[in-house]
Amino acid sequence: MDIKRFHVGKRLSEMAVHNGTVYLAGQIAEDTTQNIAGQTREVLGHIDRLLAEAGSDKSRILMCQIYLADLKDFAEMNAAWDEWVADGNAPPRATVQAQLAKPEWLVEIVVTAAL
Repeated sequence: MDIKRFHVGKRLSEMAVHNGTVYLAGQIAEDTTQNIAGQTREVLGHIDRLLAEAGSDKSRILMCQIYLADLKDFAEMNAAWDEWVADGNAPPRATVQAQLAKPEWLVEIVVTAAL
């Protein structure tokens, strides 16, 4: 089976599709002046856009990994997540605290979904 890559850069692709599965790179907010709720909503919007481009959507997420710069933001991030997640289709998920690549990034989300 072929691998189809989207938004390919020198270092990474934003998304790859193989054998009916969509793999997203870690998504981060571009507007880092936002608080955790704003950054989470922006990241979830990026996920929606990429999944739609592949022919999928948030109801088809198989696994989600969430990286928070500080676990003190867990409740606010969850509030934004709860507004967004597809009713009846909450995916398996892990959330951990991690030192992200840039200090202004508060959240990074990685998603794997079915087509």
